[in-house]
Amino acid sequence: MLDHLIAHDDNLRMVPTDRNELTAAIGRLHEELRALPEGSDPSRARILTRWIGIGEMCLDHHDEARAHLQQALDLAAAIGNTRAVVTTGINLADAHRYAGDVQTADALYRSALSTARGRYPELLDFALQHTGKHLMERGDLADAQSHLLEALRLRIAKGNTELVESTQAALDRVGLLISQADAAATDPAAPSRQWTAWLQSRTTTKTPDRWAEDFPALQDAVRLLSAQQRVHPRHLRDQSIPTELIGVMAKEAEQAITVNGYLHNGKWNAAVGDAANRFAEHIDLATIVARSTGLDVEQPHNAVYIAYLEEGQFLDFHVDTIGFGEANLILCLKHEHPTGESKVSTTVFITADGYLECALATGDCVVFDGALTPHGRTPLSAGESVTLISFGFRARDRTLRTVTNLLPAPA
Repeated sequence: MLDHLIAHDDNLRMVPTDRNELTAAIGRLHEELRALPEGSDPSRARILTRWIGIGEMCLDHHDEARAHLQQALDLAAAIGNTRAVVTTGINLADAHRYAGDVQTADALYRSALSTARGRYPELLDFALQHTGKHLMERGDLADAQSHLLEALRLRIAKGNTELVESTQAALDRVGLLISQADAAATDPAAPSRQWTAWLQSRTTTKTPDRWAEDFPALQDAVRLLSAQQRVHPRHLRDQSIPTELIGVMAKEAEQAITVNGYLHNGKWNAAVGDAANRFAEHIDLATIVARSTGLDVEQPHNAVYIAYLEEGQFLDFHVDTIGFGEANLILCLKHEHPTGESKVSTTVFITADGYLECALATGDCVVFDGALTPHGRTPLSAGESVTLISFGFRARDRTLRTVTNLLPAPA
């Protein structure tokens, strides 16, 4: 119904061949849906609603896509069309995957795959193909390859050249990712450097006025990172952290940076001392991270003081080397700026939906996955200074500590 208006990008996601034409075609489907007589066969409404959802998914209208595909799935179940339940369930899983909701997508794919194996073998290759691409985006490359090889065998048996080519393209992509992951195993920092170079060639924290213009060129790639994040960035306020502990660390940080500070990526870093160690012993930071993110972590295994002290000082977009931790918590120890200054330096992230700025005041925290979340800091204004401490946490689940989670940057 809309097949001729849909193609696949380099990451094997569905995209419009012509955005305006696809939008117009979806509008016509809406008109037909509204014109259906009351009491008419719900099968037509199901088909129209499903294709509207697929079209909206291609246009990155995530909420609309999920709403229509859920409606189509409900209609299929209500009329007892379990075959359509499988196909639409896969479409709905795709919509959740495209929106970054990995957990819901995973449950939908597995349900559809189980039903296809048990009742609809003619749909098994379809379920395997889409589940394989989901696993690929999660970084589960061996499982992705296994699913896609099974899909390829089934599609060769069907004799459908177009389907065979589609699965072969997915296998080629997985093979490339596996080879790059193998290469990264000998140099764990290589993928991080590649992503950082790719990000900095396309956008910068220095010019926020350009971000809306920059973002479309980043969106698909950042979605791939977001789908694998173990922690999504969150600005935490009112954590009831004693101000006296923060003040003691701020003084220690100032002295450490003055005496032993070193420039790293344009900012001042310094090793933490007794005040930071006592703070980590007194405050249950692992519980703060787990409560705010859902990721069960150990107590922090490392920390560093960070300071921005000069007008114009900034930290450009980058991702951290895997190893600092599966979760990062940055606590603001001190943020000074002239009274009434409206434009202050912020910690900024690139997410699947755009740029997220966090203006950290003293005592505020931000948690995120530094290896899989592009982040940086916007330039300081005149008379402004920022002092932070960054803690790294390891996930208790060791399966989350794998370099293969970081897919290679786009070519």
